[in-house]
Amino acid sequence: MTSSELWTRATADRYDAEEAENSSATALGPALAFLAELAGDGRALEFAIGTGRVGVPLRERGVPVVGIELSEHMAAVLRRKADEDTLPVTIGDMATTVVPGGFTLVYLIYNTISNLLTQEEQVECFRNAARHLEPGGRFVIELGLPPLRSLPPGQTAVPFDVSERHLGFDTVDLVEQMLVSHHFTRDGDDGRYRRANSRHRYAWPAELDLMARIAGLELERRVADWDGAPFTQDSAKHISVWRKPA
Repeated sequence: MTSSELWTRATADRYDAEEAENSSATALGPALAFLAELAGDGRALEFAIGTGRVGVPLRERGVPVVGIELSEHMAAVLRRKADEDTLPVTIGDMATTVVPGGFTLVYLIYNTISNLLTQEEQVECFRNAARHLEPGGRFVIELGLPPLRSLPPGQTAVPFDVSERHLGFDTVDLVEQMLVSHHFTRDGDDGRYRRANSRHRYAWPAELDLMARIAGLELERRVADWDGAPFTQDSAKHISVWRKPA
């Protein structure tokens, strides 16, 4: 069993529409170039491939992509875009599921490692990445940093989006390293809002580096975005690359 919350059919069916802005060629271009360069002439494995928002266009760039996905509903949406021969997907959790063959790249992006709600499972995720990597291969994670600097004493909630159709804010448990993202989304024009939330375990870059060392991986690079901007104390997220020794 995994602690990751399972995405439902309703969530899967509206996911691509809600992520349309992040799925445009302009938005995805730097990430696809970054990942394709690391994959080189080898194969890429995407943990939590979802609806194929990244995996499908990466495959279209000529990188052979294989996916692991916990939600059958998310994988079903991907199947509308690419068949099994074009982009194989195994249903299972990213911490323990094993697929055949070796890979030059394993990647886990868009904060998804935080879906594993225990440190133990996050460590196992690193071990699973290392298990699939060929010598010299890389494991890439994209992960946001919790908004702790925005929390004055006594406050536990921080808004991250306030717009006409969406209100989003995070609540943070500093002891358990847990963050809950709350969303109020207006679907129509009748003034009604749909409420949803998701739980995440946040981890600092230093903790992830230790997980990588446990899995036998070495930090190669850390940047603030897919364009390669320097990672600083003011960065809102990081792209980290760990390498399996040759």
